[in-house]
Amino acid sequence: MTKYEQAIYELIESSRSHMTAEQIYAALKQRYPTIVLATVYNNLKKLSQSSRVRKVIVEGQPDRYDRRTRHDHLICADCGALLDIDLGDLTQQFQERVPEPLLGYDLRLLYRCEACRRKRVDNPEEGERQP
Repeated sequence: MTKYEQAIYELIESSRSHMTAEQIYAALKQRYPTIVLATVYNNLKKLSQSSRVRKVIVEGQPDRYDRRTRHDHLICADCGALLDIDLGDLTQQFQERVPEPLLGYDLRLLYRCEACRRKRVDNPEEGERQP
């Protein structure tokens, strides 16, 4: 691993905030002033393709990056807030219902965060337009 790849990997492994490439770049820029955003994107691509980090895709949001430790996600349907949730390993339960061997799964549960629920109560006509 290059020094940048290692630094990005360590940053993601130590974080629980599901950072975007731009957030990772800003964090690394303090330590490596000459780093460029393209370097971050290239290394994130390598890390996700090699399954060292997990890319979390939420429609309408920038891609975020997460550690590979087994966990699932709660995603606010309105604002895209992303939280970790540990439901245990459900692989065996899924495998019993799927005829082909599973390689893994990425469970994302949609919900409405407290701030978005409050917004809907305060502005009911605005809440009607959102999913």
